Amino acid sequence: MRSAIEAFGLQPTQVYDTYWHFAANRQDVYWHRLERRNSPSVDDDIIKSHRFTNSYRVLDRVSQYLIANVQRGPNARENVLDQVFRTLLFKTFNKIETWEELERTFGPIDLNSFSFRHAGNALEELRANGRPIYSAAYIMPSPKLGHARKHENHLALLERLFVTDGGGGLLESNSLRQAYEILSTLPGIGRFLAFQYAIDLGYLDELAFNESEYVVAGPGARDGIAKCFENWRDFELEETINAVHLVQDEEFKSRGIEFRGLPNRRLQPVDCQNLFCEISKYARVAHPEILGADGRIRIKQRYKPSSAALPEPVFPAHWEVPNRLSGVAA
Repeated sequence: MRSAIEAFGLQPTQVYDTYWHFAANRQDVYWHRLERRNSPSVDDDIIKSHRFTNSYRVLDRVSQYLIANVQRGPNARENVLDQVFRTLLFKTFNKIETWEELERTFGPIDLNSFSFRHAGNALEELRANGRPIYSAAYIMPSPKLGHARKHENHLALLERLFVTDGGGGLLESNSLRQAYEILSTLPGIGRFLAFQYAIDLGYLDELAFNESEYVVAGPGARDGIAKCFENWRDFELEETINAVHLVQDEEFKSRGIEFRGLPNRRLQPVDCQNLFCEISKYARVAHPEILGADGRIRIKQRYKPSSAALPEPVFPAHWEVPNRLSGVAA
């Protein structure tokens, strides 16, 4: 059977076929938990045993917290500059516990009342007490702004961007790529991190970036792409991700896969990028003979089942995805 992706000149391996089954199975796990069913979710021992992110980036726990509690919620601010500042402050540490500690210490966070110096002291106290203040999800290099501690340099960067530069043009950005280009010029923020931040800012309805217009591949996606395509080096990574995004309907259909996606929302390039990162890990067990670009052979994170019910997800209003999904058939 000829795959739709071959029309782009890409030569798929067996891992590419697994990519689509994994995307559907991982999404079924999400629906299963949301619908609070007690039966086994999917017949996939690898997914049952190891931790993988959701097929849609927006459904992951930290993204949901960002939208529901940082960008919205009782402490959110109507001022767009404050919304952008709150988003980037949260994402700098990308850790819910760090954000909640800052709000316990300072109350509702906005630029007018926020003390960067006092925040640095509070975070140093947490760090000194052995509490991690950064998530391990991203590699977070320290911008070289003259401070001894990484968190002090990150706070200095945010202070310069928002207090000195008034947002650095982010509020005037009219596209995902434009926001990315601004963010990628900041010290200590590389291409992939700048892209992730731009995606998070695009959740704000006041910015409402179109996620389908731009994508940046991370190192995990590079390895996944290398496992999925024999001639992956002949194409830009982002070119491959965009091609996969375009053919998703044909690829699911040709394999007889019912993908229960979000209503009114196909997988976006950022989601396809994340899925390449996840298939890189999944293939270490499912296809150990295919080493990809990195040559890693084990999945580090094990899955610990939780009996806690998933909360109803929240989405940017401009997506037009209903905020109550329980019982919704995609």
